[in-house]
Amino acid sequence: MTVFSTHYSPLHHFTTHYSPPHRMVVTIIGIGLIGGSLALSLKEAGLAHHIIGVDRSPEHQRQAVALGLIDEPETDLAAAVRRADLVVVAVPMDAMLTVLPQVLDAATDRQVVIDVGSTKAALLARVDQHPQRDRFVAVHPMAGTEYSGPLAAVPGLFRGKTLVVCDAARSANDALARVEAVFGRLAMQLVYMDAAAHDLHTAYISHISHITSFALALTVLEKEKEEQQIFALASGGFESTVRLAKSSPDMWVPIFRQNRVNVLDVLDEHIHQLQYLRHLLAQEDYSALHQQIQQANLIKKMLK
Repeated sequence: MTVFSTHYSPLHHFTTHYSPPHRMVVTIIGIGLIGGSLALSLKEAGLAHHIIGVDRSPEHQRQAVALGLIDEPETDLAAAVRRADLVVVAVPMDAMLTVLPQVLDAATDRQVVIDVGSTKAALLARVDQHPQRDRFVAVHPMAGTEYSGPLAAVPGLFRGKTLVVCDAARSANDALARVEAVFGRLAMQLVYMDAAAHDLHTAYISHISHITSFALALTVLEKEKEEQQIFALASGGFESTVRLAKSSPDMWVPIFRQNRVNVLDVLDEHIHQLQYLRHLLAQEDYSALHQQIQQANLIKKMLK
């Protein structure tokens, strides 16, 4: 098993033949969109024969059982960790800073622990000196929707998507191998980055999309007071652009807080681009505006 150095290229792609792990007992802490969807995928792939669900919301636990996402609810975090082969921490990022150390406190050399958070630098710094740090593999599945909670769980959400593995060299060989095997079976492409590179790139690819969508929704709500007109005129283009504005603030404020510096950097560039486009339009420089839109069209070569 090769463990990559933290100095590898931030977009190093790893491909191999995965050996599937035995059917596991899995504990999922935080049974929302990602945690619930992962439960469905693990069951569908035959990787989990029993899933324990931990959630601070009793209603979420009841829904998760009713939906077949989990087999058993549990309120004792340490007990849920000790019984599992694989522990998935899927709580909001601020809670993650508290919950992940508690999970590692309860973990032994038998367990593998992963998080599925959208920021990594602050989280990895928090557990950097933990005695069980090598049982932890930091991952970020680049998949999701604008919805939250157990009812938002989607079968096959991760198929064909990218899984970012962060600071892989800090994880034990067997822990990393199990995570690679699991997500390989879920048909995900694995990409390896250090935590700082991950947070920078996700600010540009994911976090800016959300904060821009929030801003667009606020703009429309401020300027267009006729709710019925918004409903009547909103076409596919507007709906897809503003879709992310339906995302939960409980999830996204902690992400913006933990990745604040990178998000501010990308926001400054985005505001600069908006101001320039506004300037061209105000000056009626339609030739330059045409060139800018043509330049923007180059994104088509990158996005299939």
